[in-house]
Amino acid sequence: MKKTFPLNIEGKHRDRVLEATKHEIRKYVKRQRRVPLPEGVDFWDFDCKFGTSADNATVVHFATITGLIDAVAKDGGDAFYLELLAKGGHRAVRG
Repeated sequence: MKKTFPLNIEGKHRDRVLEATKHEIRKYVKRQRRVPLPEGVDFWDFDCKFGTSADNATVVHFATITGLIDAVAKDGGDAFYLELLAKGGHRAVRG
């Protein structure tokens, strides 16, 4: 998923647009995690980039996305760019 999400849509409340955006992202992640795993892969991991536009997007950890979205909304941003690419992950052995 590579997409710019607008937060100000005429005729829609900003908070509802924000919640709908988060729902769309969660739905995408759930759909990707249902895809059968390839051989030798333990789980689906995600490469993530986040920014106010595609030009200034930086690599971020998947778990921080919701907080970053909330920060952009709190600062009054009009839109944000999110790139989520699924990749195979391997569990590290603890020892």
